[in-house]
Amino acid sequence: MLAYLANKAQFLEDAHIIEDLVRDSVKENLGIGVSQNEYASWRNSLGNGMSHIIASPEIPDDAGIAIEYQINKLKNRIDFIVSGKDAQGEESIVIVELKQWTEVDYSELPEHVNTFVGQKKRDVVHPSYQARSYASLLEMYNVYVYETPVNVTSCAYLHNCPELEVVNDSRYEEALRNTPVFIKGQKSEIVSLIASQIKTGDGVELLRKIDAAPTRPSLQLAEAVSRMLQGKEAFVLIDDQKTVLESIVKAAHDGLDGKKQVLIVRGGPGTGKSVVAINALSRLMGQRLIARYVTPNAAPRAVFEVNLKGAFKGGEIKELFSGSGSFTGIEESDFDILIVDEAHRLKLRTQYSKGGDNQIREVIHAAKTSVFFIDEAQKVTWKDIGEVSEIEKFAKSMNAEVKHLELKSQFRCNGSDGYMTWIDEVLGVIADEETTYPESSYDFKIFTNPSELYKEIRSKNEINNKSRMLAGYCWDWVSKNNPKLDDITFPEFDFSAKWNLESRGSAWIIDPNSIEDIGCIHTSQGLELDYVGVIVGPDFKIEGGELVSDPEGRASTDVSLHGYKKEMKEDPISAGAKADQIIRNTYRTLMTRGMKGCYIYCTDPEVAKYFQNRLSR
Repeated sequence: MLAYLANKAQFLEDAHIIEDLVRDSVKENLGIGVSQNEYASWRNSLGNGMSHIIASPEIPDDAGIAIEYQINKLKNRIDFIVSGKDAQGEESIVIVELKQWTEVDYSELPEHVNTFVGQKKRDVVHPSYQARSYASLLEMYNVYVYETPVNVTSCAYLHNCPELEVVNDSRYEEALRNTPVFIKGQKSEIVSLIASQIKTGDGVELLRKIDAAPTRPSLQLAEAVSRMLQGKEAFVLIDDQKTVLESIVKAAHDGLDGKKQVLIVRGGPGTGKSVVAINALSRLMGQRLIARYVTPNAAPRAVFEVNLKGAFKGGEIKELFSGSGSFTGIEESDFDILIVDEAHRLKLRTQYSKGGDNQIREVIHAAKTSVFFIDEAQKVTWKDIGEVSEIEKFAKSMNAEVKHLELKSQFRCNGSDGYMTWIDEVLGVIADEETTYPESSYDFKIFTNPSELYKEIRSKNEINNKSRMLAGYCWDWVSKNNPKLDDITFPEFDFSAKWNLESRGSAWIIDPNSIEDIGCIHTSQGLELDYVGVIVGPDFKIEGGELVSDPEGRASTDVSLHGYKKEMKEDPISAGAKADQIIRNTYRTLMTRGMKGCYIYCTDPEVAKYFQNRLSR
C-alpha cells in the first residue's frame, strides 16, 4: 500500500512541503502514527536529499515516484521508489533505502553495522542488505512483479554520511554485490544508477499496478520452500504428528471461505510441535497460501533462517518466520494461516509497537486460520500469557470455530516418557510421589564440579557439535558491557565462562564456537541438543527436605521476573506462586533440551543431594 504517489514533476513541486504530505498520507492511507523524528527524517531525506537526485535531467520527467510503500502485511516499508521503463522498454523500478546516519562503525554481527539509532548506538542490518531484502519480497510476493516480470534494482543512500570505508568493507561483499551503497557527495553515482534502469517514464502507471496487485507467494518460492523443508529427514511425521498436520491443512482451507478457524495443539517437550509446525508451513506454502511460522522466541527462527540461507536471498526467508509482535494493526484476516509455535510465550502487549493490546487476540484477528502449539508448563517469564483458556476466550469473541488436538508421542529424551514424568515430579511441576527414575537409555548424571561437567559436555560435542551448556539465569550479564569479564565463575573449581556472546546472534546454538559459551532459557527454548549440561543456580534451595524456589537467587539482569516485586506488594500469595511456577518451568525446559542426556551441577550441595536421592530412589 502506497502513502505518496506522483510523477517526477509533481514530486519536485511538492519537495518544499513533502514531509507534511507524506505524514498526512501515512496516517490516512496506512493508518500509522508518525513520530517527530520520522517527520524530520522525511524533511532531510526527501526534501533535501532525494529531490536533488530526482531533479537531474538524466531522469525522465514522467518517471513515477513512490514514498513509504508498505510491501507486505507485516508493515515493512520501502522508503523511495522510482519507476519507468529500461532501455529495452521493459517495466523497471529502483528501490532506494534512505538513512540519516552521519557515522557508521563495524558490528560483530554478520551483515550488520553499528550506528546511532534513537540516540543510542545499536547493531542494525546493513542498509544494502535491507534494501535487497525488500526487493526480494517484491519479487517473491507481489503477483504483478513476479508474473510480468518487473525488473527490480535496489540501492542504499546515506546522504549525511561522509565516510564510505565501513559500509563498503569487503565483509559486506554479499550484501553489496547487487545493491550498492552511496554516501554524501555521491549524487552523480546514484543518479547514474537510477538513469541506467529508468530510461523512459510512464507516469505512475507501473506503481499503481504494483500497489493494486495481490500478495501471494510466487510458485518459485512455494516450490523451493516445500522442497527444502519436506526433504529433510528430521521433518518426517509419524502417528499423532501426521494427524495434527492433516487437521491443520484441512482447517486452513476451511477458513478460506468460511468461519475463522482456531486450532489449539497441546504437547510437551519433544512431542514434535515445531516439527509439525514447519511441515504445515511447507505444505501450505506449496499450495500458495499466505502462511507464516510465528514464534515469540528468536532462537528457533534464527536457526531455521541459517539452515535455509543457502537456498534464498535473505529477505524472503525472514518473511516466512515472524516474531509474535508483528501483528499489531494488521487488517482482519489478512493472512490465510498463522502457525504459532511456543504459544505459551505470547505476551500481553507487543514491545516497540503502539496500539498492541494482546498478542493472542492480534494473531486470531489477523488470520483466517490460526494454530497455537502450546505447553503451559513452559511459561518462563512474568509476561507470558499463553494459556488455552485465553485462546478460547478470544476465539469465541471473534466467532471462530475452535478445535483441540494433542501431541502425545515422546521423541526427545530418547523417547523416554518415564524421564519426562520423573523430571516433572522432581522439579515439582506435577505432583506424583510414586515416580521413580525410569530404567531407560536416557543418560542423567549429577556432577559435583562444574569444570568436570563442562569437560564432559565438550567431549560429547566433539562428536557432532550438538551438545551445549545452559544455566538458570542467576548471574548478571556483565560481559555484555565488558567483554574482558566472565559472567559465571566458580573460583574454587577453577571455572569461568560467559553467557552466549551477543555477536553469535540468536542462532548461537549451532555456531561451532559457541561450545565456549553458556546459554540460558531465553536463547535455548524451542531448540534441542543431543546432550545438555545444566547449571542449577541459587534460585533453588532445600527447606524441610523439599525443593523450594527462591526468586532472590535470579540475576538482576534477567527480565523473566520483572513485575514480581511490584505484584508482591499487591498480592504476595499470587506473586509467590507465579514466580515459583516460572522458576520450576525454566529448569524443566532446560533439562529437557537433550535428546540423549542431561548432566547437571547444582550450586547448592543440598539441592544436588536432593536430585541424587531422587535419582537413587
